[in-house]
Amino acid sequence: MWVLVLFDLPTESKKQRKAASLFRKDLLKDGFTMFQFSIYLRFCPSQENADVHILRTKKSLPAEGKVGILAITDKQWARMELFYKG
Repeated sequence: MWVLVLFDLPTESKKQRKAASLFRKDLLKDGFTMFQFSIYLRFCPSQENADVHILRTKKSLPAEGKVGILAITDKQWARMELFYKG
């Protein structure tokens, strides 16, 4: 399974920037990798393991902003098409 955390957090004030930074650091500490600036992902060997990391993410949600958590299978992940232009 893959767990994706997608977010759009406010960063207008110093307090908001600090909360957004702390949230990203918590994701990294929990083994997530940055896919894009506001999309982090983590491979989990089972649904039970994914549930553990989803719960940890929910516990570290910032007070403001939008956060989505998506769990998909490895087979679904493999069907993603990635394009690098540059």
